[in-house]
Amino acid sequence: MVKIPPSHPRYESLLLREKIVDGVRKGIVVLEGLIAHGRGECFDYILGEKTWPPAMEAIRAAVASMLLAKHPVISVNGNTAVLVPEHIVRLAEATGAKIEVNLFYRTREREEKIAQLLKEYGAKEVLGVGDDASATIPELHSERRRVSPRGILVADVVLVPLEDGDRTEALRRMGKTVIAIDLNPFSRTAQMANITIVDNVVRAMPLMVKEALKLKKEPPQVLREIIERYDNRKVLGEMIKIIMDRLKELSQKGVFLEIK
Repeated sequence: MVKIPPSHPRYESLLLREKIVDGVRKGIVVLEGLIAHGRGECFDYILGEKTWPPAMEAIRAAVASMLLAKHPVISVNGNTAVLVPEHIVRLAEATGAKIEVNLFYRTREREEKIAQLLKEYGAKEVLGVGDDASATIPELHSERRRVSPRGILVADVVLVPLEDGDRTEALRRMGKTVIAIDLNPFSRTAQMANITIVDNVVRAMPLMVKEALKLKKEPPQVLREIIERYDNRKVLGEMIKIIMDRLKELSQKGVFLEIK
């Protein structure tokens, strides 16, 4: 990886980019993952690279859903694996969720490398590797359709960070609660999910771990009330308004965003 001086004004952002690039070199991330990361980074610039209150509301509802679930699953792709491996494992431990590899550009080699990375961070079991991905999601024709019969197939709640809309829609048709982490509130994933956390995955996942450790001490009724109060359309609308207000404020100040 390139050595980035901490004094660089885009230090944190460049570190994330280098993690993604290093993931490509190691065969964990595909080249298309670079495009996806850059697209998300554009929205993060507009959001001021911070977690807004509606995103925190979504995080609380997401964690409450995972804690109440009988079979929660965290779905992992290459980008998520290299960006937040520690927090994937910690969230799974805190919520009792299984971890499953699910890839659009699927190869056995990538599956195994992602699983190995997660195990290096403490994961005891990673589903969806090789012959374990023997079940299929109906009406889905990409490699995303292949899932573990012990994981996503039987899950009632699925966390899908950095997801594609086709599978989100297919999982909804199966009656599953889908939690998305997506910086773009206009995406099909964001619009189709039951709970959408409009935030950068590197901020959202640590916050989910923290919230899980707090909420798991609460009785089920408190968790149910959090979910019942939650309105995803309202939260998405609030995030879109934040984007509009941010752009208006910046344009009035004559400050223009620059992707460096």
